[in-house]
Amino acid sequence: MKISDRQARRMLEKMGVDIEPLPDVKEVIIRTSSKDIVIKNPDVSEMKAKGVRVFQVMGVAIEERVIEVPKFTEEDVLLVAQQANVSKEVAAKALEESDGDLAKAILKLTS
Repeated sequence: MKISDRQARRMLEKMGVDIEPLPDVKEVIIRTSSKDIVIKNPDVSEMKAKGVRVFQVMGVAIEERVIEVPKFTEEDVLLVAQQANVSKEVAAKALEESDGDLAKAILKLTS
């Protein structure tokens, strides 16, 4: 026996699950540590049950963008700034120019 959308919706309502489509969604972005997944013009529905919200996202136009990982951390910037006695901005620029190499950045700023 096949269940229609209407019957399925009624069964979910009896179980306390409320489903609503979200209109006019332009895009959904899922961010991970290594990439962004962008879904353009998706169909999004929100399900609410027992205080929990679940979002269902469906789409065809999907784009993946790789995130560039910085070659140095904020701690590296602080260390170079302290060792070379310069501002954090100058230290960050020196680290960028030295490709994240702490020793090169410090030597560049102190010589």
